[in-house]
Amino acid sequence: MKDLGLTGRSFLTIHDFSPAEIEGLLDLATELKAAQKRREPRPVLAGRAVAMIFMKTSTRTRVSFEIGIEQLGAQPMFLSANDIQLRVGETIKDTANVMSRYVDCIMIRTFAQQDVEDLARYGQIPVINGLTDTHHPCQGLSDALTIREHCGKLQGTKLVYSGDGNNVAHSLAEVGAKTGMHVVICSPAGYLPDEAIIARAQEDAKATGAKIELTSDLQEAVKGADVIYTDTFTSMGQEADHDVRLAALKNYQVNSELLALAGPQVKVMHCLPAHWGEEITEEVLYSPNSVVFDQAENRMHAQKAIMAAIIS
Repeated sequence: MKDLGLTGRSFLTIHDFSPAEIEGLLDLATELKAAQKRREPRPVLAGRAVAMIFMKTSTRTRVSFEIGIEQLGAQPMFLSANDIQLRVGETIKDTANVMSRYVDCIMIRTFAQQDVEDLARYGQIPVINGLTDTHHPCQGLSDALTIREHCGKLQGTKLVYSGDGNNVAHSLAEVGAKTGMHVVICSPAGYLPDEAIIARAQEDAKATGAKIELTSDLQEAVKGADVIYTDTFTSMGQEADHDVRLAALKNYQVNSELLALAGPQVKVMHCLPAHWGEEITEEVLYSPNSVVFDQAENRMHAQKAIMAAIIS
């Protein structure tokens, strides 16, 4: 397995990595995926332990990380919000220092990006951002892997994201900028992605020839798209605003009419869980255009690449 020179690095945002480093992680994910399909063990992390801290619950993140850690030969340790005293009975600084004495890496799925940043700042081991309200970098890397598999390339590939300008949209903009993609984020007023994150991605795009755009005109944006991507309109913690959000975003649903505007070649992506009849229709989710479940599988392979690269 090729050494990417990332040992000891934390994986907090995609912006933190160079285009060459992102390409290296994607190549490693492809290698590890192929080895797993051949049933060839790659216990490159034998004897290591990875703590998985879940302040937010998840299906895909837990299963993909836990199985991936075991496939790499390491020991996973699941810790829910009820199992630890993060920011309640103990400071993040103390938690980071204590955990650094027990395990070789921390994956955390939480609310505030600052919590992830602080864990990495105060600890002596790599930290992986499994999701925050601002970023979802593991998802972004696995999305790029999926697009590369199905479209044959990333450079120049047009991805149109429809819906709430959330953490997934931010990480798609960042990975698109690093890999030369044309990313168009379509959101209504009040649901646009963070201006600073998009501006930073647009600056990164200058080095790769990528194009990062914002628009509210979904029907125009999807013309010629290689990929149409959506996410839930109501993320965890936003349940009280469900009806308001659904009304504001209803015209951004991914359905068969929208696919017809893009053309027969378009691939459909969704990071799941999906809410049929809201951001996407069941018909489209299970259509021949959908690569949603390949995308879900690739979470495990991308995350294995990250762990193999950064854990010493």
